[in-house]
Amino acid sequence: MHHQSQQHRQKHATFKKIKTAIFYCLTAIFFCGITANLATIAQNADKGGLNGQEMRDILDRGNLTEAVTRIEKDWEEDYQKYLQQDFAAREKTAQEISKTLSRLAAQTKKKPALIYAIPRTDQLELILILPDRPPVHRSVPSAKQQTLLSSVKEFSTEITNPVKINTTSYLQPAQQLYQWIISPLETDLKTAKIDTLLFCVGEGLRTVPLAAMHDGKQFLIQKYSIARIPAFKLTDSNYADLRNSQVLAMGAAIFSETAKKEPLPAVPLELSAIARQWPGQSLINEDFTIVNLQSQRLQQRYGIIHLATHAEFRPGAPNNSYIQFWDTQLRLDQMRDLKWNNPPLELLVLSACRTALGDKEAELGFAGLALQSGAKSALASLWYVSDAGTLALMTEFYQQLKVSKPQSPPIIKAEALRQAQIAAIQGKVTIENGQLRSSRGETPLPPSIPKLDSKDLSHPYYWAAFSMIGSPW
Repeated sequence: MHHQSQQHRQKHATFKKIKTAIFYCLTAIFFCGITANLATIAQNADKGGLNGQEMRDILDRGNLTEAVTRIEKDWEEDYQKYLQQDFAAREKTAQEISKTLSRLAAQTKKKPALIYAIPRTDQLELILILPDRPPVHRSVPSAKQQTLLSSVKEFSTEITNPVKINTTSYLQPAQQLYQWIISPLETDLKTAKIDTLLFCVGEGLRTVPLAAMHDGKQFLIQKYSIARIPAFKLTDSNYADLRNSQVLAMGAAIFSETAKKEPLPAVPLELSAIARQWPGQSLINEDFTIVNLQSQRLQQRYGIIHLATHAEFRPGAPNNSYIQFWDTQLRLDQMRDLKWNNPPLELLVLSACRTALGDKEAELGFAGLALQSGAKSALASLWYVSDAGTLALMTEFYQQLKVSKPQSPPIIKAEALRQAQIAAIQGKVTIENGQLRSSRGETPLPPSIPKLDSKDLSHPYYWAAFSMIGSPW
């Protein structure tokens, strides 16, 4: 018996040694694998990517044409990978982009420039493309990636907090970001008489409320109209007159029980305000379905589709992000199936969006909205603005889009948005005594819309969320 237990102990000890040996072998293999992976990642980062040595060399050589081609290709791949689409867009050189901007300046009487902002570990790189001029490159060593992104986070946090609408707590980061992104290019912008900025920016900057960056005296939007694009090669650079477009305006004040969504009491007013100004069709609540949207589009060539409903850009795959219809959700990965690029949709408006700020995938979904939907331009909000605030901005935007002087070219979309935002900043769009005041006059608000603590909408919380995505024209 004693002999058996001794044998058993020896076997157990041998088994324990083997187990330990296997454990150490596996651990070694595991750590070798991790080290190899890290080495590969480091190698790849060093070799390529916008943070890599190759890009550094291109910029050091001052070869901005090559740098632009490289940035466009890298960011096109970002969107292709996320949206699982092959956009097969033809490459555009810096010189071709410059010529296109020049053509659009002549057509629209608005002078555009394109700003690439590339966050890198050790500094921010800025490349500016102007109409009919050579590109400009500036490095900003004080805007190291981590420093830059922490300012972006602070900026977004301060602006999106409704508790702070009576403060200017956003000003410090707003001015800091202006110093880094705009100031180094300001002289060139002034010399070239630029009034429209297209921002093509890297990871971490794709959901910054650009309009609210501040030069110490005024907001960026008070100086320039603004659009954000995924890449110039992925942007429709044709220019069309929108004034005679028909609008398909749809939305929901309440949703089906299965949708489990908060009501949006201002939606009926929002849709009727659009219908008063623009020809087209308006559908609400139970009629707000994907089937109705599709059948309306088959019957009539609408230039603008306005969806007054909850929309979310979320972390993870595109099927996590959606637009809420009466009883179903249209997921971001399904948008291409609607074929809004045939015939081309000039403008898609999502008036009650929410985006997971600072998340890479949510950023790609938001900044790639026009691209994914097939629309030439999209107008969407970065965070959900109050019901009354959304109503005010949207009413003013559609009013501005219609306004034009005889013999003048029609206003470009980004400029119409700018004018609506300036009206909010200057207190020309306000809510007082249950009335919405805009450049159209006064609209009584129903009691279902919660009264705002603040009578004016001048804080960027109310207007800076709205962004023109894709073509500003």
